[in-house]
Amino acid sequence: MEERPGVSKTASNPTGPDDDFQHALKLYRRGERTGAENICQNVLRRQPAHFGALHLLGLIELGIGHAERAADLIGQAIALNPTSADAHNNRGAALRELGRPHEALSSYTQAIMLKPDSADAYFNRAAVWRDLGRAAEAVADYDRAIELKPGNAAAHFNRGNARRDLGNREAALEDYDRAIALKPDFAEAFNNRAKIERDLGRFGDALASYNAAIGLRPDFAESHNNRASVLRNLERPEEALVSCETAITLNPSFAEAYVTRGSALLDLQRPLDALASFDNAILRSPEIAEAFNNRGNALAELGRHEEALWAYDKALAFKPNYPDAHNNRGAVLISLARQEDALSGFNLAIALDPDHADAHNNRGNVSRDLGRHDEAMSSFDRALALNPDFAAARWNRSLCELAMGDYESGWKNFEWRWKSELSRAKRDFPGPVWRGDFAIENRTILVHAEQGLGDSLQFCRYIPLLARRARVFLEVPRPLVRLLATLDGVAGVIATGDTPPGFDAWTPMLSLPMAFGTNLGTVPNSVPYLYAGPEQSATWRERLATLPGRKVGLVWAGSPRPENPRANAVDRRRSISLGHYEPLAAIPDLCLISLQKGEPGSQAMNPPAGMMLHDWTGELDDFADTAALVDALDLVISVDTSVAHLAGALGKPVWVLNRFDQCWRWLRDRADSPWYPTARLFRQSRAGDWGEVIRDVVAALRAGE
Repeated sequence: MEERPGVSKTASNPTGPDDDFQHALKLYRRGERTGAENICQNVLRRQPAHFGALHLLGLIELGIGHAERAADLIGQAIALNPTSADAHNNRGAALRELGRPHEALSSYTQAIMLKPDSADAYFNRAAVWRDLGRAAEAVADYDRAIELKPGNAAAHFNRGNARRDLGNREAALEDYDRAIALKPDFAEAFNNRAKIERDLGRFGDALASYNAAIGLRPDFAESHNNRASVLRNLERPEEALVSCETAITLNPSFAEAYVTRGSALLDLQRPLDALASFDNAILRSPEIAEAFNNRGNALAELGRHEEALWAYDKALAFKPNYPDAHNNRGAVLISLARQEDALSGFNLAIALDPDHADAHNNRGNVSRDLGRHDEAMSSFDRALALNPDFAAARWNRSLCELAMGDYESGWKNFEWRWKSELSRAKRDFPGPVWRGDFAIENRTILVHAEQGLGDSLQFCRYIPLLARRARVFLEVPRPLVRLLATLDGVAGVIATGDTPPGFDAWTPMLSLPMAFGTNLGTVPNSVPYLYAGPEQSATWRERLATLPGRKVGLVWAGSPRPENPRANAVDRRRSISLGHYEPLAAIPDLCLISLQKGEPGSQAMNPPAGMMLHDWTGELDDFADTAALVDALDLVISVDTSVAHLAGALGKPVWVLNRFDQCWRWLRDRADSPWYPTARLFRQSRAGDWGEVIRDVVAALRAGE
């Protein structure tokens, strides 16, 4: 937003007094343009070479938007009097309106040469410099205009805009403040001051400035939209939505307001509504790159990754140097298992904006997925140097540290998960949170599960350690309640959502490794620490005894999470189909038993040709039931899902089939695990290639391992 250059109101006739022309000039200055135009036309019929009449007619045409006619008339006047600085200045205004900035620049320069103390000419030329992207020259001309006319609020305002172009934000703020001091009802100055305050992260100040702009101009649609943006920064999306609606009501064709509204709806986890808003923006402005970029974000939230990729490509077609779109495109490429392409996208975003903290964080994630942990750490460190409070980057850094075995730093940074939007399991119980930072002896503590079922099965091992110091109640998902009641020392186990007993403190289960100062050498890995019911287990042993061969349980898929696209993408990468196990059918003396629950379990009804697969999963209602069957087996072969952790916790031999970008808990370059002494790890050497993994499993089975 800029205060437009003005025109010089002087349009005198240098040839001497002329009563008719002087009357026209008075009418023009009173705003009676039609009367002034009629008189000028009469004057020109009598005297075609009348400078003043030609000049004034040009001003009248310029005032009603006829810039081409204005430039012609004023040009004719200049031909009669080439020394009129005002005429050159006014012709410059017409030429700028016609989109001919270089000619306008020449006209303003000629006006300045003829009248070096013309503040208007400097003011106007500065605007053309800014049109040409030469903000430094614009600032110099505004400096001179202000020197000649210090009380010109518009000059201070426009200089603030040019200084903002140069990145001189504090200087721009000073200009906006001066403009407001000279003109207290200057709504545009409050609006632009707020933009700077938002750029500087002063969101509360920015909101106050937008409120001031709207107070002065309630119909100021741009300020309502900008106010919505800063309310999003303040994590007040509901209020942001109201501001967007006001902006759209004031200006139904305001495409940017639809974009902001869509972004607020994304904040409120309403991606379908957001998608409709972005489509409205595109309908009104088909080449608005931001709308396509944010439309891609909505589609990504909905798990529609191919469509999201198209939207990002469309945004980049309109705006190739768009760092956010390159970054977001990279993120969706990760979900499409195109890690190398994603890395290229993040590198492009960073090349365009070296301070793009999100892109550095995302580059760290994909580098980690590609097994380049040192590069990943460098990227996370750069993201955190740019934004030390970047919770997602600090959490992602922790996952990299844990994968590298740096547990001391990793567990501490892992606590940042609660400040990251990526964590969807945050709880808020009354009382203090215990993370090993105060005495808990002889007190009651509630430990709650978080994240997946496998996490609970892995980290519930800390409950017996904690029970030596405090009375422990455990809150876990209902399918785990019966099984985790077998933990040594636990006072009671309740299901998530049930009312807990009274307690003095509480802690998330995955904070226990930090609380106990766990490192690679002190992992509590004595197994079993969970136990199957002896009667149930004995029953399964009797049933299995009638079958020949080594009893091997199979799990081929995790649990899809359509409500969480990120987790769902991981599940697709970690899961296989029953068909991948087909080579096991050819191994003698194997008795294959399905442990697969959920929708993928239906594949057991149609096993691969030649495979005899026993399926009793219909009898397994919870993990205590599954534990009894697992306890009766000789071996479990599983993808990285909860049953693998169950087998490890029971102390049963378990072979874990890991994707290339394996979870941090399995560490790097290891075939064993400090967490489960009975586990053996088989990892992809190339992303998506399960063939080699299955061949290694078959070889190990044939060797009797």
